[in-house]
Amino acid sequence: MATRDASARDSSLREPGQRDVGAGTLTDEVYQGLREAIVRGEYRPNERLIEAELAERLQVSRTPIREVLQRLATDGLVQSRRRGWVVTEHSPEEIHEIYEIRLVLEGYAARLAATHADDAALAAIATLHADNVAGLRQGARDRLVSYNDAFHDAIIAAAGNKRLAQQIRQNSEYYFNFRIAALYSDEEAESSLAGHQAMVDALSKRDPDAAEQAARAHVAEAWSVMMSKLR
Repeated sequence: MATRDASARDSSLREPGQRDVGAGTLTDEVYQGLREAIVRGEYRPNERLIEAELAERLQVSRTPIREVLQRLATDGLVQSRRRGWVVTEHSPEEIHEIYEIRLVLEGYAARLAATHADDAALAAIATLHADNVAGLRQGARDRLVSYNDAFHDAIIAAAGNKRLAQQIRQNSEYYFNFRIAALYSDEEAESSLAGHQAMVDALSKRDPDAAEQAARAHVAEAWSVMMSKLR
């Protein structure tokens, strides 16, 4: 997916330094804004992230910027290089490992949701899918990742395990998700939606085995598509 220019980045990155907030809140807001910009591909893989430039753009000191970059390095989204920072470019082997973990964690989240979620949460998941499926079938690729994230987030929330949700989030939000979504064919998009429908059906029946199987199959299919388009 094409990289946006500096003005687009500034619209994505908040400017918390202009508000009266505490140091902890300030660092968290800078972290969330920069993390989202990287995940959405607004900074290219291997692009340098210069502390002074980020501090000036966000109107904060370099201290929170430095702390945020360390947190992003822990997330695997940036890495230290030549006394500076660059956006991580994940190798095919690393992406393989990421999807192996996703397959297990998201499958288990679906199992927990089928077992523990209340009826309202499961109904909301079904409604979310039904409300979005028609528009996505019309080729709105720019919405595919946003909808996919919302759908999976709803299932993860319904699982009711905060630690599991944190692990899934750290292992699933990467720039290549947006890049690859733009390349999905109509058939691949349709198949992805069918995978979501299988998950909705299993959750509606409160069948934990079927829910886990459907979630794992869906992640495995996304993994296959991802690797075919990265070759």
